[in-house]
Amino acid sequence: GEVDLVVHGGDVFHRPRVPPSLVYQAFRPLIEIADAGVPVFVVPGNHERSRIPHERFAAHPNLQIFRRPETFTLEVRGLKVSLCGFPYERRRIREKFPQVLAETRWRDHDADVRLLCMHHCVEGATVGPADHTFRYAPDVIRCDHLPEEFAAVLSGHIHRHQVLRRDLRGRPLSTPVLYPGSVERTAFAELGEEKGFMLLEFEGDRGGGRLVRQEFAPLPARPMLVLDLHLESEPVAVWRRQELEARLAASIQDAPSDAVLRVRVHGRVPPVARRAVSAPRLREITPPEMNLEVLLAEERASRRRSGISPRPQDSATDCVQIAHFPFGSD
Repeated sequence: GEVDLVVHGGDVFHRPRVPPSLVYQAFRPLIEIADAGVPVFVVPGNHERSRIPHERFAAHPNLQIFRRPETFTLEVRGLKVSLCGFPYERRRIREKFPQVLAETRWRDHDADVRLLCMHHCVEGATVGPADHTFRYAPDVIRCDHLPEEFAAVLSGHIHRHQVLRRDLRGRPLSTPVLYPGSVERTAFAELGEEKGFMLLEFEGDRGGGRLVRQEFAPLPARPMLVLDLHLESEPVAVWRRQELEARLAASIQDAPSDAVLRVRVHGRVPPVARRAVSAPRLREITPPEMNLEVLLAEERASRRRSGISPRPQDSATDCVQIAHFPFGSD
């Protein structure tokens, strides 16, 4: 009840096929907001393949899902607010964006405040520890295609919180692009990123309104840790299964129980110790709320030198990943 409406930027789920029970759990908080009289709008993302699974659990008169390019209009504090949007477009959005935007029929709706809701990259958005910048790829929307008749673009997809106000040449954007980022760290590229959501305030006018205040509200995110386990200094024969299990267990015990933990094992693990890094054994020694990834660094490097792409598997290869439950939505 402390806001006038809520926009969820997409990727409610981590994959398109999830059990009905998980959909029910994910939408309960949004249904509670809708029950309180606050309108909720959801943009299906790429992880959901542009549609919400088991949508019956999202059924509520105050909860709207962008199933196709469309526009919703409502009255907020005496202002007519128009939310135009579309689910994630899986092919050639750079080329198709003007057409998809036109299909929302936003020009047919008079509004004091007009917002564009989507789940896409825009030129100039950055991600990762190396600050990769999205520029001219087929899945990147051009800044000069964003119409000036909108107060703001609200977008999911990019996990780092950021606000775009200039194009790639440094020229001011007529419409700011707001990325609240994901509410949880979902990859080690986000290791040092603060997570949260955005509170926005708009004023209405005949030009589609304007953004007058923005605030980033931090949320507690799960700790994400990288630990190194070095075997190179010991003879291979020394590393029997029990010793390796003990070292792994100590590393896991030293980490917070809800951590997203990556353990990098340096040095070759002999066949006799392989079971210690198998997924079934790791699940036995890992707290139920922890996500764990074990990398066999030397073997991963060897596979890359051989031109073989590393693949996470449950058997002992160069990478074993286990997750007791899925996490990460943006």
